[in-house]
Amino acid sequence: MGPYQVTARISRIGLHIARHQEEAFGRFGLNRGEIGVLGALRMAGPKQQLSPTRLFKGLMLSSAGITSRLDRLEKRGYVKRLRHPDDRRGILVELTDAGREVLDQAVAANTGGEKDLVAKLTRQQQKVLAGLLKKMLAGLEPVPADGGA
Repeated sequence: MGPYQVTARISRIGLHIARHQEEAFGRFGLNRGEIGVLGALRMAGPKQQLSPTRLFKGLMLSSAGITSRLDRLEKRGYVKRLRHPDDRRGILVELTDAGREVLDQAVAANTGGEKDLVAKLTRQQQKVLAGLLKKMLAGLEPVPADGGA
């Protein structure tokens, strides 16, 4: 089996995953990018706040890209912008209760579909595949400054 057969299959699986996620998240009026923002805030510690700069760098977006996502999410009440307590020029973005709730619902809706996507594999096969994909990703992505997960 040549490398193309591996990468072509990974690419096709990625398309199926993306389609499924867009359908699941779309039921809540969200897209994958917006879920990424809400998820990043959810994992940002107890206050669930980040600066827009940390968000766009962490999500590998442009400043304009994060601004438009934040505008849409704020309009729906899922995030709010606050003055930074230590920097008069800065702001923080905070996940709201409504944002946490819709994120939980959207992720739960997506999880059922993900189980369906891997249903043809045994638990052991899923474990082996996850390990192989992790190894492949480790060779492609830089190690985060905090050591990664």
